[in-house]
Amino acid sequence: MHPFESLDVPNGAVGIHWFGQSSYGLKDTAGTVVLADPYFPHDRPADTFIHPEPPLDEASLPTDFVLLTHDHGDHTHPETLRRIAAAHPQARYVGPPNSIAHMKACGMDEQRMCPVEAGSAAVMGTMTAHAVWAKPPKGNPENGIGPPDTPHLGYVIEAGDVRVYLSGDPINTFDSHGDLIRPIRNLHPDVGLLTNHPREGEFPFFDGCARMAAHIGLKDAVPAHYDCFVERTYDPRDWARAVAGTGVTPIILPYDSSIVYPTAN
Repeated sequence: MHPFESLDVPNGAVGIHWFGQSSYGLKDTAGTVVLADPYFPHDRPADTFIHPEPPLDEASLPTDFVLLTHDHGDHTHPETLRRIAAAHPQARYVGPPNSIAHMKACGMDEQRMCPVEAGSAAVMGTMTAHAVWAKPPKGNPENGIGPPDTPHLGYVIEAGDVRVYLSGDPINTFDSHGDLIRPIRNLHPDVGLLTNHPREGEFPFFDGCARMAAHIGLKDAVPAHYDCFVERTYDPRDWARAVAGTGVTPIILPYDSSIVYPTAN
């Protein structure tokens, strides 16, 4: 049994587990478990991966739903998804059409898949995922950013009284796109699980991520997309300093750990 399975989630709260990179588990009061962008490769060369062992044995955590943001290998990972499907045949999969097509091509059961697009919602047992854009389909030509190679979604996930924003891989200039921000802000998320990076221009830099969190109206924010690849990690404390300056409370989850949100003050 994985510890997240036994995590006690009281009324008015949600359990959040960070598995590293952009992989999360969500658990509500009813016990529904959702894995978001699970990425647990077994081949882990020391010059590529920080941690020599994957953070999850998929069979150890009963999984009800898998939520995918886009069809990149560290977000839609066929190896991981096939192991989840083998261990938990009741699990269902929600994601953009390209991710769904990739899973079908890998021989997974189409009957258990639910494609979503920005502006639509998917019921996941006792949770609901509202799909929003993470990158505009046409990119941002004014800033020299072309269209993404695959549709990129984020989600606002209703889990009882709590709403969790999963950013996926947002465009670097996200904080300047009112058309991306408004649909998320109108869904009133409480906490954001935010992909960013201090150097890689595909994602918001720390200051841009901080403005993004503030513009969306988040109360709290959690950083993602570090502590996985040797060449792509960063110190989350530097991110936290930028976010704290906006009035949003930064929450740094230790690698492969859980919290019950809202956290006790």
